[in-house]
Amino acid sequence: MAKQDEVCGDGLPERDLSLARILAERGISRRDFMKFCTAMSAALSLPAAFAPRIARALDEVKRPTLVWLEFQDCAGNTEALLRSANPTVGEMVLDILSVEYHETIMAAAGHQAEEALAKVVREQKGKYIAVVEGSIPLHDDGIYCCIAGRTALDIAREVCGSAFATISAGTCAAYGGIPSAAPNPTGAVGVTAALPGITVINLPGCPLNADNLTATVVHFLAFGKLPATDSQGRPLFAYGKRIHDNCERRPHFDAGQYVEQWGDGSHKKGHCLYKMGCKGPETWHNCPSQKYNEKTAWPVGSGHGCVGCSEPHFWDTMTPFYRRLPQVPGFGIESTADKIGLGIAAATAAAFGAHGVISGFRKGDDSEGAKEE
Repeated sequence: MAKQDEVCGDGLPERDLSLARILAERGISRRDFMKFCTAMSAALSLPAAFAPRIARALDEVKRPTLVWLEFQDCAGNTEALLRSANPTVGEMVLDILSVEYHETIMAAAGHQAEEALAKVVREQKGKYIAVVEGSIPLHDDGIYCCIAGRTALDIAREVCGSAFATISAGTCAAYGGIPSAAPNPTGAVGVTAALPGITVINLPGCPLNADNLTATVVHFLAFGKLPATDSQGRPLFAYGKRIHDNCERRPHFDAGQYVEQWGDGSHKKGHCLYKMGCKGPETWHNCPSQKYNEKTAWPVGSGHGCVGCSEPHFWDTMTPFYRRLPQVPGFGIESTADKIGLGIAAATAAAFGAHGVISGFRKGDDSEGAKEE
């Protein structure tokens, strides 16, 4: 039987081939590959000039191993991954990575599948990436989620504890999700709470955006380290700005134009959904820029307010979902939607005037600097 590294038609070990050659054999042109690298630069909030560097890194990198664990979940994050296309990002990720274990997509089953996971842990300790989907129950020694006779907690301790890093895919893995809502009979928690001390990158969302997962892995492959994170362990490139900051409906918020009732004229015109309960002003995520469904749509763009699904315990802190936030940042932390529209013209004029003064000072400084030189 041929070894796993000797499966290519030309007899060369697959892991010795460049990514560009592997993609070419699959009918993916260099042009499409560079488009993918450019898209990853944008997803990582990097200038387009970084695309060649990403391309070189992915050309040279040895395919790292990835194992994907599913615990208390609905498989929504797996479904999001399988339906990603940015372009053909799913194929690219599978070419870049060596996915050794994933219950939903792997051909092996039973003892054969579990041996594949055990082999990775045994032979590649500290070198592979673990992805966890779903929460981990702690009550009654974790018996509420068992796989192959072992609890999710026991499996996570072994697999995630031996990984280079663990990625929590989705809100359940990041914070415990809906299973952890009160009264939380299974004692469900996120990966960080279950396994304190290990390296975890949280990618919350219901489901996560597969582009953010791909970008996290690409960052690791291209720069040799994990991306910078916020206080919640979320990568800043994806969760560094509020949805409110980049929302396509933001101009209507600033102008005091709000939907007052579902289906009214303002709703049809795409006005702001703040009064209908949108939680965008308090939710940190890049949904407006990355979107879903091949970058064609996202909830707010489709006419429904954000429910804050990337925030810890959003099912409690963001409810009722159709009641507006009592206060919203923007024009002073105390400003509310009732006051935003009042005096907006004067405020806007003042803002533009201040910007003009500041710009003038900058130009003056530059001019003086040029004279001195």
